[in-house]
Amino acid sequence: MNATTQQQVFEIIAKQAKTDVANVKPDSTLKDLGIASLEAIELIFDIEEHFNINFPDQQGANFDRDTAQSLVDAVDKALADRAGAGEGAA
Repeated sequence: MNATTQQQVFEIIAKQAKTDVANVKPDSTLKDLGIASLEAIELIFDIEEHFNINFPDQQGANFDRDTAQSLVDAVDKALADRAGAGEGAA
């Protein structure tokens, strides 16, 4: 796991939750942090824009259950997929 990615994702989550980044723990759910579903959609867009990635459709996102770490994992996967896809691209 890339600690820098985690720190950046946690900072974006903290900004959206209007809380200190120290309050964002790997097992914090978006609901725990007071992020409602519409804010979570905005959060996903912010993360995608920050990392220049696209998540697969988040239709299954569960704001009661999804954790800050699950977002970090999704970013890491998207970055890895992009890196893999980019190898053959011009």
